[in-house]
Amino acid sequence: MSIHNKPNESPFGRLSESEYNEFCALQKRMIELLGEDTGREGLLKTPERVTKSMCFLTKGYEEDPVEILRGATFREDYRQMVIVRDIDFFSLCEHHMLPFFGKAHVGYIPNKYITGLSKIARVVEVYARRLQVQERLTTQIKQCIQDTLNPLGVIVVIEAQHMCMQMRGVEKQNSLTTTSDFTGAFEEATTREEFLNLIRTGRQ
Repeated sequence: MSIHNKPNESPFGRLSESEYNEFCALQKRMIELLGEDTGREGLLKTPERVTKSMCFLTKGYEEDPVEILRGATFREDYRQMVIVRDIDFFSLCEHHMLPFFGKAHVGYIPNKYITGLSKIARVVEVYARRLQVQERLTTQIKQCIQDTLNPLGVIVVIEAQHMCMQMRGVEKQNSLTTTSDFTGAFEEATTREEFLNLIRTGRQ
């Protein structure tokens, strides 16, 4: 099999060679059950492509978001709101394994420690690259930051479009789902409102 990989990286990703081959065989069989000809030129490498895609789209299982935050934690006497907004993400709905995608907005109020801003985005990425539901994704991001940094409060708001609602089922193409979760200082309505006003700043 021809697989492009980085130096020192397994050509089969996190799968063993036998697991990789089994996954490809399952994809080939699925295509056959759909009534297609797997010998057709356009489908010859589709099982392999799907296998590699699924490994990439679920690579969050291999990564530890706690270690990502701990690897860039700094002592800082700053106790005002820190916000990273409009973090693009893609995930797979665990019910239909169809994509949902959108933006995450994360805020926290430090308690002696801050983390690198890019690490917040990476935490979102790690949890998004798993089979998910939006509600759990929101809570996992919040809880990871709360448990690791012990800030005075954390808030996460996610806005997403779900292909399982747009391509199938009710087929509502313009639907948008918003979820939120928060701790500590953000349990105060005025603090939450300040956060919401700040993430709206600059929007049309």
